[in-house]
Amino acid sequence: MSEETNVTATPAVNAVEHRQAIQTVLDQIRPALQNDGGDCELVDVSEDGKTVFLRLQGACAHCPSSMYTLKYGIESVLREMVPGVETVEPV
Repeated sequence: MSEETNVTATPAVNAVEHRQAIQTVLDQIRPALQNDGGDCELVDVSEDGKTVFLRLQGACAHCPSSMYTLKYGIESVLREMVPGVETVEPV
């Protein structure tokens, strides 16, 4: 993610709202990924809501820096914006 994005925090109450909050944040950061020829797909969220499973797509799927994008980009934004998220794992 080479661009900064303006992302707003999204509180969640239950599992469905938690997943929706995660998707909302991903939709807000998606343009930065797409500007670099990539994208991401929300595959699953753990039952406790702490772990998010993402599939990187396009240029991000094979980029040597994809783990940095995942951990220091996407994960850090999700941890900050969606209460309860602790880690993002690639699928």
